[in-house]
Amino acid sequence: MIRRAIEPKLRELARTFPVVTIEGHRQSGKTTLAKATFPDWSYANLEDSATRFLAENDTESFFERFPAPCIVDEIQRVPSLLGAIQVRVDREGANGLFVLTGSHQPRLKAGIAQTLAGRTALLRLLPFSIAELADCGISLERDEFIHTGFLPAIYDRKQRPEDAWEGFYRTYVERDVRDLVQISRQSQFELFVKLLAGRVGSLVNLESLSGDVGVSATTLKQWLSVLEASFVVFRLPPYYNNFGKRFVKTPKVYFTDVGLAAHLLGIETADQVSRDPLCGGLFENLVVTEALKARLNAGKAPDLYFIRDKAGLEIDLALDVRRRLHLFEIKRAMTPDDALASNLRKFAKSVDAVDSMAVLYSGKPWPIAGGGKFLPFRDTAKTMQSADS
Repeated sequence: MIRRAIEPKLRELARTFPVVTIEGHRQSGKTTLAKATFPDWSYANLEDSATRFLAENDTESFFERFPAPCIVDEIQRVPSLLGAIQVRVDREGANGLFVLTGSHQPRLKAGIAQTLAGRTALLRLLPFSIAELADCGISLERDEFIHTGFLPAIYDRKQRPEDAWEGFYRTYVERDVRDLVQISRQSQFELFVKLLAGRVGSLVNLESLSGDVGVSATTLKQWLSVLEASFVVFRLPPYYNNFGKRFVKTPKVYFTDVGLAAHLLGIETADQVSRDPLCGGLFENLVVTEALKARLNAGKAPDLYFIRDKAGLEIDLALDVRRRLHLFEIKRAMTPDDALASNLRKFAKSVDAVDSMAVLYSGKPWPIAGGGKFLPFRDTAKTMQSADS
């Protein structure tokens, strides 16, 4: 089994909070993480109809069958159980009583805000990272990472990426989406998702997309919220604090796993990646998500942004650490070329709050003339850790 980098943080939080909630999309490894970290705890899966019936109708019997400390899987299936958990937490007055997992952000957040505020710590688990795979001796080439993605089932169960992603997507559309919102125009929703995959790394204009999809921008905004709520995509916000009105304030959208984006674009082999006109955006998606995983696995707020002014000067990724910026350009190139760092140098000259600069690319470590470094994309996690040290 591939050990998860977030496990030490999970153990720490279980020692200091009565409840820890692990959120993330389906098949990201939440259940495996919880059971591997606490193998002696009781385990209740609310996807099971009999267990769910018990939780909904007889909480006393539920807790007799699944006594604390207990892992409760897919807690959003029975939101009312959160109230019973609160009663037990307050009565016991101890830490390490429950680990909850869930896939639907709105239900989890609403339930926690109402009943478990101050009693639970939150962790978000994404699929495997490059660093986690490397620790187990798994190393792929750049385009293999993009084509394969990081879904645990691909590595743990040896599933073909095409089969794994098609199964994931079908289950998602046919079950999770309908759980979150009533979508009567499924074909248009799926077209919207595929169009988003074709725009990774770009500013997303919902008004423009509405014409392509054939529904209003208001509906697309709702659909985008559904994709975020089920952890399929995430928004990278722009950084414009103290920079004035010359910086754009529209977020970018990335897929939580680049493998799904590649699948939606019809990429069936790793060899297709470099020939695809969207390969640059897919590589950017890969690196940005690796940076996000590094932050979340350490139990930290993302604090990740991009920077773009209205004249077109753009920095692909910025990490804000105590109001000091660490800037990153993301390039597929394998050869260090100082021209790749030109935007970093231009921006650093105009802002005092820059602590470091780097180009995350496909080659080996190399200095940038005038300051900064070229760093391998495989070391993104280490780079994020170093910037925050």
